[in-house]
Amino acid sequence: MRRAIIIVLDGVGSGEASDADRYGDLGSNTLGNVAEAVGGMDLPALAACGLGNMIPLLGVNPVPAPKGAWGRMNPASPGKDSTTGHWEIAGVHLKKPFPTYPNGFPEDVIGQFSRATGRRVICNIAASGTAVLEEFGPAHLHGGEWIVYTSADSVFQIAAHERVVPLDELYRACRAARAILVHPHDVSRVIARPFDGSPAEFRRTANRRDFSIEPPGETLLDALAAAGIPRHGIGKVDDLFAKRSIVAAHTSCNAEGIALIRAWIEGAESGLLFANLVDFDQLYGHRNDARGFYNSLREFDFALPTLTDALNEDDLLFITADHGNDPTTPSTDHARETVPLLAIGSRVAPGSLGTLPTFSDLGATVSDWLGVSFRGAGSSFLPVLVSR
Repeated sequence: MRRAIIIVLDGVGSGEASDADRYGDLGSNTLGNVAEAVGGMDLPALAACGLGNMIPLLGVNPVPAPKGAWGRMNPASPGKDSTTGHWEIAGVHLKKPFPTYPNGFPEDVIGQFSRATGRRVICNIAASGTAVLEEFGPAHLHGGEWIVYTSADSVFQIAAHERVVPLDELYRACRAARAILVHPHDVSRVIARPFDGSPAEFRRTANRRDFSIEPPGETLLDALAAAGIPRHGIGKVDDLFAKRSIVAAHTSCNAEGIALIRAWIEGAESGLLFANLVDFDQLYGHRNDARGFYNSLREFDFALPTLTDALNEDDLLFITADHGNDPTTPSTDHARETVPLLAIGSRVAPGSLGTLPTFSDLGATVSDWLGVSFRGAGSSFLPVLVSR
């Protein structure tokens, strides 16, 4: 009974993409620059799977006989956000990037949102989440108005203190915003950003929720659903696909996500497991914390043998990412980068997969492995990956 596991290390890019200059991301190399910033990385489990064979990484040397296959994938779809990256893995390319709002959202959008939710908006800017909480959090505590902000990505983020706005109301507000943000404002994601604490000590809680626009075409998940093959998600994966053809267990941290991945692999579930581990991006990439980013990689590396040792004979495990988020650059935004690709399993023929032209080649390969004809925008590399 064949199974496939895709683990997305959110934001863990592997060097500038072929068109990084168009995005202002020349020089971005999340893994490589983090390694330099911390004086070398010690990631023995990932190294054994071929990570050091993939690109030069200070402290992570190539090994003569990796346990799996390795390579990189170049983004083909325009954009550099989580939705775009996950959709591309699942076989869907965008025709144009999602709209962004560097000067905040139009007044008519904010007006509609305020009327639909019954609360005023006191913030409508492009800024980091920590900065808006520091600046607008005290006023929000006093009057209960929404804090709305965006970033370099196509996101409509709504922050509210959990003591001021109940979570159910915040989630209803996100659904209202999602209904408003249709053509021509096809924003990729509406994100609930609940927080707690007091002024100067505000902190985000683990109750974030993402409300994505629906994919414009058939995805790998849709194809597996039509074929009756189970799909299970861990992390924000179901949110990124507007909960279409997948249900996910949401997590509060990478450690919880890793534990759920291990439980799935050790269990009797079949089909596809699609998991996202978000701490790299959310906690460290966006905050330019290279040391924290490395420590998060160490946490995953330490747990990786417990995942690979639990694999069945007909399991394929893929480790990849959705975009870059280099914490060593001045920007706190995502980076247009290639993403790593490690493939592990008893049937995998160790060796280099090279640099693939699109993330969609991974989705096509998973579909091929699970016996479904769907290829989406990709091409399967299964014939060179495994001995059948």
